[in-house]
Amino acid sequence: MKRMRKCTKNGWRTNLKINKMADQQRRKFLKLGLAGAALSAVQPLKAGELFGQSFEGKAKGPIIISTWNHGLAANAAAWKVLEKGGSAIDAVEAGVKVTESDLTNRSVGIGGMPDRDGHVTLDACIMDNDSRCGSVAFLEGIAHPISVARAVMDKTQHVMLVGAGAKKFALEHGFETIKTPIPEVKAEYKKWKKENADLFKKPEINHENHDTIGLLAMDQYGNFSGACTTSGWAYKMHGRVGDSPIIGAGLFIDQEVGAATSTGLGEAIIRVAGSHTVVELMRHGYSPYDACKEACMRIIKKHDDLTGLQCGFIALDKEGNYGAYSIYAGFNFALRTMEEEKMVDATFDRNW
Repeated sequence: MKRMRKCTKNGWRTNLKINKMADQQRRKFLKLGLAGAALSAVQPLKAGELFGQSFEGKAKGPIIISTWNHGLAANAAAWKVLEKGGSAIDAVEAGVKVTESDLTNRSVGIGGMPDRDGHVTLDACIMDNDSRCGSVAFLEGIAHPISVARAVMDKTQHVMLVGAGAKKFALEHGFETIKTPIPEVKAEYKKWKKENADLFKKPEINHENHDTIGLLAMDQYGNFSGACTTSGWAYKMHGRVGDSPIIGAGLFIDQEVGAATSTGLGEAIIRVAGSHTVVELMRHGYSPYDACKEACMRIIKKHDDLTGLQCGFIALDKEGNYGAYSIYAGFNFALRTMEEEKMVDATFDRNW
């Protein structure tokens, strides 16, 4: 646990009292967490229960939220870290590594779809409660880009490394390599290339498979951290980077306020500095839900044509409140607290 930075005349007594309270809180968390681990069934909320309503909630104690169905497994791995008294930063890294390792996931990690030239390029970022952050983009052949981003944060004075430089850094630090695309993805790519030859003649953005996983955590000490990782759009232009590895777009943490992460059309999210916007709105009194909704409204206002333009946000504040919102129906997020584990359909602006 972090110690108080300022001491008074009786500062040692204050610290002793705080440490005792934190230890009591941690023991309570571990006890409840172990009991909660016995819950094997995920309890989904039906979309019909939320349509037209402003969904938001509040958790007591530690909380993890993450984007999409693959967030369930990620949350479970992150929760194991918190149950043992681990930090939020360790939890978020452990969580999204599960998604990066999933060979059936076509939008994150080593099972991801390639760009139009056949290269699987990975992007990731991570940020902690002290505003330390690390990021990698356009990284090939490395199994866990989120861990490389963590190393950039922990071992360098930089925030972001890209391309060949990021790969060189990863190899120098002994990160696991992997050959991509995997055979199943390579076969899909060959079929797509044959059927979509015209796309190679013009630099248009296509709206096929594109998702990410963004995961936010608040640990038993009230510290926030977040992680975001993706393989980006299927068949994107070679060299394209979206919002996911960009601090302030795909992810933002401010210990004084809260945390936010995004998913969807990265170019649109970058235009409004999406995750930073959500956190700043919360700083000015917006609830997590209202902040996510306002960020989506700003994206809507900046685009004349919203065809296929999906964006979604999830957010946490320092009081344990959480919320989500998306432009179109279909976005959901995974929630894990000491009391429950479930999928939640986010409120949205419009149907497809």
